[in-house]
Amino acid sequence: MAILKNPKSKQQKRRSVLVIAVAAVAIGLVWVLLSSSISLSRFSFHLANLGENEESSELERKYLYWGNRVDCPGKHCDSCEGLGHQESSLRCALEEALYLKRVFVMPSRMCINPIHNKKGILHHLTKASSQERWAASSCAMDSLYDLELISKTIPVILDNSKMWYRILSTSMKLGKRGVVHVEGASRADIYYKSLYSNILLINRTASPLSWFMECKDRTNHSSVMLPYSLLPMNAAPKLRAAAEKIKGLLGDYDAIHVRRGDKIKTRKDRFGVVRSLHPHLDRDTRPQFIQHRIAKWISPGRTLFIASNERAPDFFSPLSVRYKLAYSSNYSSILDPMIENNYQLFMVERLILAGARIFVKTFKEYEDDLSLTDDPKKNTKNWQIPIYSLEEEGR
Repeated sequence: MAILKNPKSKQQKRRSVLVIAVAAVAIGLVWVLLSSSISLSRFSFHLANLGENEESSELERKYLYWGNRVDCPGKHCDSCEGLGHQESSLRCALEEALYLKRVFVMPSRMCINPIHNKKGILHHLTKASSQERWAASSCAMDSLYDLELISKTIPVILDNSKMWYRILSTSMKLGKRGVVHVEGASRADIYYKSLYSNILLINRTASPLSWFMECKDRTNHSSVMLPYSLLPMNAAPKLRAAAEKIKGLLGDYDAIHVRRGDKIKTRKDRFGVVRSLHPHLDRDTRPQFIQHRIAKWISPGRTLFIASNERAPDFFSPLSVRYKLAYSSNYSSILDPMIENNYQLFMVERLILAGARIFVKTFKEYEDDLSLTDDPKKNTKNWQIPIYSLEEEGR
């Protein structure tokens, strides 16, 4: 017997297939949305990390981006300043992130000025690409700093991380709520204006100023949210480990930091008279004057660790009559295998200086500081005739 086929059965099958397909798509969309919500939930962080009440509700993570190079834009894009100057700029950006309760997108590399570095510089290869030159004249940010430690105060991510690319992708999907380019607005403007409150990513690269300029007015101490010690004390783990080993070998010690080099440079005025921005510094950082200055603070026979940018060999050897001198070069077996550039060396030296019983700086930065000279550290742009002896003081 022939079986008659119902023409409606084909339509029912097609409808069934269509329903199944639609259901599958719907399930897929739900899964995508669920995955997205899970991803976005990872952007949450507890306000207690920023020092607020632990009972505060979780806030959707938002981000602050200042660019992929410290101090750029600005006049330092083609070159770069020393570590201390770049740290001032980096601290400025971190302060804004802390103020805005945003995650800071930190450059993955820091520029190294060739003047401040002996290692890792590309040997003047004229055919080298700009990327090769940049890689050779910079170092990984996490080779200098412990980002996990810093994140306990201000959450940070690197601009070469997968998270950063996810944020960029998300910001493009969010349209107007994704990203806003900010120029000329203060951190207070950004904080209080509703225009910025729900934006996922605030981009500061629109500003023509270098980072440091945004925080140049440091006279308003209420605006200074982070201590100078934040970045030096949060050095990368291997740098902290090296410093601890050296401090252990030094035992009970005192220390001085002697800034010479670039700070004692002179120039002639239009009358041919030699002048300096720090008229007493060259004199005050010579061994006989150092010995006279620190005698009231550091007793004879003490171990004295010296960190300096003075290049002349044995420049400080006259101090050995009174003290047991020590330098980072005495610990090359510890430092040479892991130090890649002078920035890392300086960071280790800073940790050693901070661990001294008595530490004498070159310049007085705070009221309680001990210093080798009374000349101000800040550039006054007042070029004066240098003083090289006590007799010249009253001339």
